[in-house]
Amino acid sequence: MSYESITLSQELIVNKLYSMHYFEYMNDFVFKGESHDFWEFLCVDKGELFVTADAAEYHLKKGDIIFHCPNEFHSVRCDGRSAPNIIVISFECQSPAMSFFEHQLLTINEAEQKLLAKIIRESRRTFLGRLDNPFQTKLLQNPDAPFGGEHLIRNYIEQLLISLIRRYTSYTPSEDGGGMPFSSKSKSTAHNADSELYDRMIKYMENHLSSQLTIDQLCKDTLIGRSKAQKIFHDRHHCGVINYFSAMKITAAKELIRSNSMNFTQISEHLGYTSIHYFSRQFKKITGMTPSEYASSIKGLSEGGS
Repeated sequence: MSYESITLSQELIVNKLYSMHYFEYMNDFVFKGESHDFWEFLCVDKGELFVTADAAEYHLKKGDIIFHCPNEFHSVRCDGRSAPNIIVISFECQSPAMSFFEHQLLTINEAEQKLLAKIIRESRRTFLGRLDNPFQTKLLQNPDAPFGGEHLIRNYIEQLLISLIRRYTSYTPSEDGGGMPFSSKSKSTAHNADSELYDRMIKYMENHLSSQLTIDQLCKDTLIGRSKAQKIFHDRHHCGVINYFSAMKITAAKELIRSNSMNFTQISEHLGYTSIHYFSRQFKKITGMTPSEYASSIKGLSEGGS
């Protein structure tokens, strides 16, 4: 047999990466704005904030993603109440398909949220320095980065852009799902069932952040077996259920610190810790900083960035 190759098309090519940020903002943060000759998108991971794009102002909530085309002036301000977490990525892409994103405010789905998480996770291993440093104008390559890190980041960004274009231009995944083997369908059904159980546990944890939760209590109240619960969290997060819950509590503590609504003792009591000392130890164990060090660090970056 004689084979003939085809050259694979590339509708979107990310040529260069200018910045990669994951910001945890104070509730009064203001960035007065800038413009540059490359693309940028901002996605809200938690909380709310206002973004300007040229003359227009937009109110973004969790899951919203806004694109700034080259030379578009943009700024950011918090609302004084919410202390948001946001992802900001700027890059060069000269593909004609990027015209889709001009002046676009979209909402990401679960799959796209996972892609963003992969981008941030891979960036923390691939580049040096803190992702929350607004003064870093050049990404520093890590000489000890895992093999293919930059390649994966490029692929994930391109995949995110393609996913958004497909979803917002009436693309339906079922179009290429014909002939799927029965075993694959079974795996998909199982995945959906696990997602429902996962969502149920996350919701339960969110509603019990002030409790000293045990896995037995969670499993009893959500009607999920202990081994099943542990497997779901190990598969998704490579950690146990209670370890994840502890991280959720610290994430909530960080948001409360940035919102300036409570002091450390009040935050400790609000989240169900037995003492301020235990809260501080847990905070440092998970973040690498004490609550005071975190507050000073975030405040310093916010004030410098304004």
